[in-house]
Amino acid sequence: MKILKHTAGLLVVLALFISCNDDNGNDPNPPSAIAPEAQSVLVGESVDVTFSVSVDAGYESASISTTNGEASISSEPEAGATSGDIVVSYTGNASGAGSIELTVTDVDGLTANATAVINVGEEQKEFRITENITEDTTWEDGKTYILGGRIIVEPGATLTIEGGAVVKGEAGSGSNATALLVARDATLNANGTAQAPIIFTSVADEITPEDIDNGNFGSPNLDETQNGLWGGVIVLGNAPISYSDDSGDKSEAQIEGIPATETLALYGGNDPDDSSGTLRFVTIRHGGANIGAGNEINGLSLGGVGRGTTIENIEIVANQDDGVEWFGGTVNVTNVLVWNNGDDALDTDQDWQGTVDNVVTISPDGSTMELDGPEGSSATVSGNAHTIKNVSSYVETNGSELIDVDANTNVIISNVVFFGLATDESGNADNMFSSDYADYASNSNGYAITAIEAVLPSGTALADYFPQSLVDAGEVEEVADAQSGTGADASVFGWTWASQSGTLSNIGL
Repeated sequence: MKILKHTAGLLVVLALFISCNDDNGNDPNPPSAIAPEAQSVLVGESVDVTFSVSVDAGYESASISTTNGEASISSEPEAGATSGDIVVSYTGNASGAGSIELTVTDVDGLTANATAVINVGEEQKEFRITENITEDTTWEDGKTYILGGRIIVEPGATLTIEGGAVVKGEAGSGSNATALLVARDATLNANGTAQAPIIFTSVADEITPEDIDNGNFGSPNLDETQNGLWGGVIVLGNAPISYSDDSGDKSEAQIEGIPATETLALYGGNDPDDSSGTLRFVTIRHGGANIGAGNEINGLSLGGVGRGTTIENIEIVANQDDGVEWFGGTVNVTNVLVWNNGDDALDTDQDWQGTVDNVVTISPDGSTMELDGPEGSSATVSGNAHTIKNVSSYVETNGSELIDVDANTNVIISNVVFFGLATDESGNADNMFSSDYADYASNSNGYAITAIEAVLPSGTALADYFPQSLVDAGEVEEVADAQSGTGADASVFGWTWASQSGTLSNIGL
């Protein structure tokens, strides 16, 4: 009996010994975990971190703890597996060092730890652009792009600008004037919205994408009259132009405001349906840098731009030269507001044959409209015209002409209201209509200026400001206020700096 008892005890010990060994009679290894090399992630963004694990006794579970971030296990080995990967999704909280500590447990309750280092950085929000754009590029919402000179979107490339982006031009003049120029056969897709417009401005302007996110579209530190701080936006296309120089008629020309040495600044061609892209809900401010005597950059220059291009909801503020200028082409433009420009609000040249519809101009130092026609031998062409309609123009004292036309102007104008007309110290009319109106009116091409209204200062008459022939023909009428019905629909400009500043309501729009 004693022998049997000892034998039974030996069997128990042997069984225990066997149970603590693997199939090959060896002690099982504790689990192990290997962390990856240090990884990086931006604040608020996530990164997947993969740990490699070995679990001889069989995988049971894993847990994690983190610093400077939040994390969760997104995948792990099956229960009982002897090896595999554990993937942890980590989101950084703030700029600085972060970590993930992983604990792996096997079926025997043994554990292993590994720590992954995460470098959490701030997202880059500002970019200085110094090279031309030669491939498809996107400037993103929430970011600021500094133009370090004249930046050209070269032929074949597309620049996409998202709503909410801010583009700022550095100071410069002469051949160093900053500008964004879209060359022929290049594309600009600048699609802002009423809630998130695209803002082109000067580096001196402290506006940020966060201001736009908060619905504040005006400059926080520059007033609405400061101009000439950078260049402007120039779009060039392949639509027909009518241009002539000392050597004769030309089918292409060098755009105003850019040195003649820049070969990508040519515009004009034979495709009236040409597309240069899209500009929607874009505001351009504080521009018009001078590259030479009397040679400034306009707020928005359109050279030979075709009707395949979409341009609508544009605001130009405090440009030293013209607000919008067309150099030939066929593009149509809708909903334009020009405020405090140093010269003409709208300027047309070289036989532009498009339409601009729904315009507000406020306090131009030049004419509300300076309108020219074809040049050279094509100046005698008949039947082609550009159209301007539905305009509300707050004039103030400027000494320039309300509408400047001449014998060669091929324009049809209708539904315009002038208000804010001024008088001099003696109470006499201080604004003028075109001194060459009679020459314009005598052409036989069917061009006409019709349906004009005016809010007159006390003691003045329509004939003090407008040609007697227009008054006699009943094409000019006096109205009590700027909201008489003729003119622009100002309600579409609620997204503009002019509206947010209260200027539109202050002038009765």
